[in-house]
Amino acid sequence: MLRELSIENLAVIESAVIPLEAGFNAFTGETGAGKSILIHGIQAVLGQRTSKDLVRTGCRRAVITAVFSPLPEEARAVLSEYGISDEDDELVLTREISADGGSIGRVNGKSAPAALLRALGETLVNIHGQHDNQILLRPERHLDVLDQFGGDCTLLEEYRQEFHQLQACARTLTQLKKTEQDKLSRLRELQETIAEIGELDPQPQEDALLESRYQAASRAEETAVLADTVVQMLVKGEENISDALALACDRLDRLADDEPEAEPLAERLRALNIELRDIADDTAALTAGQLSPAEFAKLSERRNAVNTAALRYHTDADGLREIYDGALKEIEAIETDSDRLTQLSKERAERLHRVTELAKRLTAHRQQLAEQFAARVGEELAELNMPRVKLSVALTQGKLTPNGMDRAEFLISANPGEPPKPIAQIASGGELSRMMLALNAVLAERDAIPTLIFDEIDTGVSGKAAQKIGLKLRALSKHHQVICVTHLAQLASQAAHHLLIEKHSTDTSTSTAVTVLDNDARIAEIARIMGGDNSSELLLQTAAEALRSAGSLPEP
Repeated sequence: MLRELSIENLAVIESAVIPLEAGFNAFTGETGAGKSILIHGIQAVLGQRTSKDLVRTGCRRAVITAVFSPLPEEARAVLSEYGISDEDDELVLTREISADGGSIGRVNGKSAPAALLRALGETLVNIHGQHDNQILLRPERHLDVLDQFGGDCTLLEEYRQEFHQLQACARTLTQLKKTEQDKLSRLRELQETIAEIGELDPQPQEDALLESRYQAASRAEETAVLADTVVQMLVKGEENISDALALACDRLDRLADDEPEAEPLAERLRALNIELRDIADDTAALTAGQLSPAEFAKLSERRNAVNTAALRYHTDADGLREIYDGALKEIEAIETDSDRLTQLSKERAERLHRVTELAKRLTAHRQQLAEQFAARVGEELAELNMPRVKLSVALTQGKLTPNGMDRAEFLISANPGEPPKPIAQIASGGELSRMMLALNAVLAERDAIPTLIFDEIDTGVSGKAAQKIGLKLRALSKHHQVICVTHLAQLASQAAHHLLIEKHSTDTSTSTAVTVLDNDARIAEIARIMGGDNSSELLLQTAAEALRSAGSLPEP
């Protein structure tokens, strides 16, 4: 529960430390004293959206701190999820709001995102304001209220899981159907690609090899002329080098008869002549691979075919092979998608059947809940001085939605024999407040959240009806901490703890203070609420008697 709320520089509140107790806590004060600021402060520290306008004029920041203890298991689970210890069974939440518009959250002194504050807040506090009455006037919210009353959402969660899977399956199926026509066109393109490249059957780096062979073949005639010229000069011409070397060797042999030193020279010339003839043979071999005209024409045709295909697909020979392989895989995928289309159609039908069956079970469950809910709300309305008002739940079925196929609307019959009608048509503001409190009371029975805050839910209510609301809040406080901002003595007198919000103004500033009232101060405040600032002795006695009747003040 909320043990303490500390506020600094929030709107008209300069500084306030507000102790809170278990049971029923009431806040009262004159209009404009700043009661709503307390609610804004609690909402801020619980991670709700903030505004720099909340920062007190002239201050750099506002700071709100809330201390909770003991902690419900749901809050412990959130802390555990974020790796935060709760050994002391106490939780300190802080929210700093800067005048420049930024904000910082802290959990037990450590920086924390607003999302964590919200997650914790959802397990710690429920705030009910006069605007909550809109829930009763908006039928689209009624199904949520009915499910909340049911408590166990296992069937609803199972339905939602199946429904979301059905949606995913249907989306995929729709997408496949939309692209089916495009795929047929694409399939024809791929088949043409496979036929063209498959017939060509390009080999690795074939375009480069063909180009090299083509260029070599184009130069073959010139190569043959040059090579023959070299051979003629070396070994075949009338004055070729080989014959000249042979003649020189003969002369050296003859010279060796008289000069022995000429013999080695002759041997060297003979070796040189042998090397010369080898060179001539190798040169002649350069023209051995010359293509015939038919072979050259075939080479040219292949080169043109590979180059044309490469140009068309903006790639080379290796890229053509990759395109071919990719086309094969894409065709396989398209054919697989066709099979998947059939499978998904079958899967969607099966999922639709399962979802429909779960929706029917959910409808049956809600029909039972509706009867129980209407009966319990009727009991609460009777205790709130509305014994003739009967609430019923109209459940109708339509298309499948994430919440099932049901639509719920709360109807009321204001008097016996009158047909039930939508709440918005016949309920007054005061009746709406009491009906909303009845709903809160019924839901609180199933609600593990420890603290319930009611912000002026008594709008439009007075007299005996207000007394009944006070009694109902007191009854709720036996199982929850109840914090109520009220302007009615009938509610405030039922509280176990009473706090006064007062505004003090000077010529230069305005501030608000929060005070815990003792018995005498409480009598004076109840008298003020009943009759104004100038309370007579009789009014003070009446206030004291109201507190004693409620059990909030001991007998004299």
